[in-house]
Formats: sequence, C-alpha cells, structure tokens
Amino acid sequence: METVKLQKALADAGHGSRREIEEWIAAGRVSVNGETAHVGQRIGPDDKVRVNGRLVQLKAGGSRLPRVLLYHKPEGEIVSREDPEGRPTVFEKLPRINNGRWIAVGRLDFNSCGLMLFTSSGELANRLMHPSYELEREYAVRVLGEPSAEAIQQLTSGIELEDGLAKFNRIADGGGEGANHWYNVTISEGRNREVRRMFEAVGLQVSRLMRVRYGPVQLPPGLKRGLWRELDPQNVATLTTMLTPHKKLEKSET
Repeated sequence: METVKLQKALADAGHGSRREIEEWIAAGRVSVNGETAHVGQRIGPDDKVRVNGRLVQLKAGGSRLPRVLLYHKPEGEIVSREDPEGRPTVFEKLPRINNGRWIAVGRLDFNSCGLMLFTSSGELANRLMHPSYELEREYAVRVLGEPSAEAIQQLTSGIELEDGLAKFNRIADGGGEGANHWYNVTISEGRNREVRRMFEAVGLQVSRLMRVRYGPVQLPPGLKRGLWRELDPQNVATLTTMLTPHKKLEKSET
C-alpha cells in the first residue's frame, strides 16, 4: 500500500503550509485513527485524519491544478487570519474556497503593500517559499535621502543583520529626490522586514515599500489595491512545472 508523510498529505490537500502543519502535529492537534500523530508519520488512503478533532479530507484532486490568487495588498492590512487588535486581514477579501483554505505565500508587513500570492496547495506554497528555489522578490522602495556609493556597495555585497547576512541582488535608482527618492531592489529571500532593516542599517529610512514581483509573477498594472485576480490555468501549470522538486527535496519530502 502506498503511503505518504502526514504533513505532505495535509499540505497537498490545502489544509495549510507544511511548516504550519508540522507545528500542529508537534502540538498534538492532529490525530490518525484516533491516536495522536507525530511529525514524519506516514499514512495510507484508508487512514482517518483529524485536525483539532475534526475529520479532514485528504483527496488532493490527483493531477488537478492548484488555484493561485494574485492580491494587491494595501497598507493597513495584516497577513494573518485573526488579529487580537482587530485590524483588517488580507484573508477577509479573498473568495471562499471549498475543501481547503487559502495559504499565503510569504508575508508583507502591516505598513507594506503590493503583490501577494495565495494558493490552495500547501505543497506549492512550500516550494514558492523554500530557500532552495531562490525565487527573487522585487520591491519599489521610497527612502528619505540618497544612499552613498559606499552604502550601495554594502547593500549589494552584504550587511550583517541580527538574524544573519543579507544582501540585495540588484539595486537601481527609480528616480525622485529628497523625501521622494525611489529605488528598485531585488532579493532572494523574505525575512521579516528585511528590506526595511537593510536600508536602516546604512542610515536610511523607508517611507514606502511595495512588492512588484514574486519569482516569475508580476503585479498586474491594472489590479487595484484591495482586489484579487486568479492566475489562469496555463500560467499555474507553467509555475508548477518550473517548481518541480529538486531531487534532494523529492527524496526527503515524499
């Protein structure tokens, strides 16, 4: 009988990202056939899986393509399903989805705007965020002042932040001056407030930050803030093909 890792089965069926699901399992929130599950446990087609006591469907749709949404996040929304402070969340404006839920690909902080991706597939979300794929994120950044040649050299060669070395792949002048100077930067990871912290490290304050690209997906020019657009099946197929698992991942994740 063919089996698959529990966290992969739940992610494939759209119940959450693999990282989220591993946390649920570790916290004892997932059971298999009435017994508390463990991370790495393998399951078969006849096993009954419950999350928080609720029986879940694990039919991931076979070869059916996952769904992918492009959302233009405005400033003032939090990337979380619930907020103790009562702030609006990005999930409030997304369409309903059957037998699963939308999974956010990466994050944008409360004061940032621009492109966010959401998918029905935890496996696709995992690949889109996994460091091994090194998907570039591109941002339009407005800063107060103008970085020196030395600062630009630091930003592209590497700056030591409290959580490790960070650097831009590219930085290009986007025009403007004084309090309205724009730069386009690209980076291959998405640590918390990383772009803002990098500019702060060279003495510059970011007054506006907008993500305009995530990997091969651009923010559509006609997509207004607070609205979403679904990626068409052809582009979803191209995206999933591009993100075919690396052999080392395939071995450890199946």
